Amino acid sequence: MANILKNEKLMLLGFIVAIIAYSIEHTLIANGRALALIAAAVLIMVIIGVAIRVAHHAEVIAEKIGEPYGTMVLTLSAVLVEVIILVIMMSHDGSSPTLARDTIYAAIMLDMNGIIGLAALLGGLRHGEQAYNDDSGKVYVVMIMTAVGISMLVPEFLPEDKWTYYSIFTIGIMIVLYTLFLKMQTGRHSYFFHYNYIEKHKKDQQAEHHSVAGSIKSAIILLLVGIILTGALAEVMSVILNVGVEGMDIPPIMLGLVVATISASPEILTALRAALANRMQPVINIALGATLSTVILTIPVVEAVALLTGQQITMGLTIPQTVMVFLTLIVAAVNLNDGETNAIEGMTHFVLFATFIMLSVLGL
Repeated sequence: MANILKNEKLMLLGFIVAIIAYSIEHTLIANGRALALIAAAVLIMVIIGVAIRVAHHAEVIAEKIGEPYGTMVLTLSAVLVEVIILVIMMSHDGSSPTLARDTIYAAIMLDMNGIIGLAALLGGLRHGEQAYNDDSGKVYVVMIMTAVGISMLVPEFLPEDKWTYYSIFTIGIMIVLYTLFLKMQTGRHSYFFHYNYIEKHKKDQQAEHHSVAGSIKSAIILLLVGIILTGALAEVMSVILNVGVEGMDIPPIMLGLVVATISASPEILTALRAALANRMQPVINIALGATLSTVILTIPVVEAVALLTGQQITMGLTIPQTVMVFLTLIVAAVNLNDGETNAIEGMTHFVLFATFIMLSVLGL
């Protein structure tokens, strides 16, 4: 028990902060915007800490069960954290109808441009060209193109009175699409998502494998505890953050960026470690797998919640967002087509990510 408490300092801190936050929530709300913003910032940092532990336990499970199931566990745990926070924030009065869209758009930019861009840039500067299985890049990109087009581009042109019918269709078709993808990923085409590294890298992988300690049973329990704790922290964070930003001229995309950053933060650390170890395949699997899971799973969940609660949401991208998604997908289709990344390709994605940040600051 003492060893668990020692290793789970971040989760223990989250538990303590959650108790304190719930006990003084009304005080934080009633004592002005500045205090609410400070408290919200602290809660966001604590949630990120808990999310990192959730990702760690997902990584332990992933190491135990092997690929391609391991990557699925990693990406699905991150998406689950994102869905929980997003649904909680959507449930509060005054939430923006574009919150879900902005969060998913921000997640796409973070995963495809931020993670791949930074990982390929730093990995390329250290190792030069970094190899991976080009089949995985091709499959992921075409799946992401299809899912984004159906769920976020087509809705731009739909009249409001047709939205409900199309939303039901989107939920169904996303489930069908993801079911087929899982069957392919875990069955006949599972080799698409592997890459056989030279012996040195195999030894590095084995060393990393042995460094991930813990039984699968305890990892599953702690993973579930972390997810529940994330939901509890997100509930009070959402209330306090709404009070803090009320009346402020903050672009709506910023709240979506906060949610996306929380869920993506563990993936960023894992991907950078892999890239610096000259293992680009995990980077591709994590970044593109997270993007696909976000689009193909988060959208049906939030649309189902909106339909059940009668909440009005907007999923169609704005014109600047459409341009950014289009550029990202075209650049990814070109860069991830030959089985190797380099610093130049990483820089192109990172420039797109920087442009996304600039447009977000401008409220576009």
